[in-house]
Amino acid sequence: MTPAVNALKQARVVFRLHEYRHDPATTAFGEEVVAALGVSPAVVFKTLVVALNGDPRQLAVAILPVAAQLDLKLMARAAGVKRCELADPQLAERTTGYVVGGISPLGQRKRLRTYLDQSASALPALYVSAGKRGLQLELAPADLVRLTQATAAPIAERA
Repeated sequence: MTPAVNALKQARVVFRLHEYRHDPATTAFGEEVVAALGVSPAVVFKTLVVALNGDPRQLAVAILPVAAQLDLKLMARAAGVKRCELADPQLAERTTGYVVGGISPLGQRKRLRTYLDQSASALPALYVSAGKRGLQLELAPADLVRLTQATAAPIAERA
């Protein structure tokens, strides 16, 4: 199992594990999850790693719906910094212990400040990566917030 699944088991959190066949040629990871599991894009969340104030030593995690884009200004405001940018993918992988497209907000190698888009609070359950491509976790947003110590904030661009 992955560190994310182990973290949930250790915390005795109720969750469901969903496995699907990952196409190694795809880079549209979120869309692949939506299609494979037959769920709404509003309940599937991606995990992005950002550098606060452009500093690769100050990383944070943003969790938002796969159909949305991260609003870097809103993310910076939520984190209380002047600006932020997406972290280098290799740095994100080294820091979290997961590969891009399979980065889970749970069980990361190094605990990072975490921000969850406020849209999650209206959902009974959401899906996040279980720590590898082809594996998703379904859990209550409140459990995700508790285990990651996430701050709920508006961080996704609104249509």
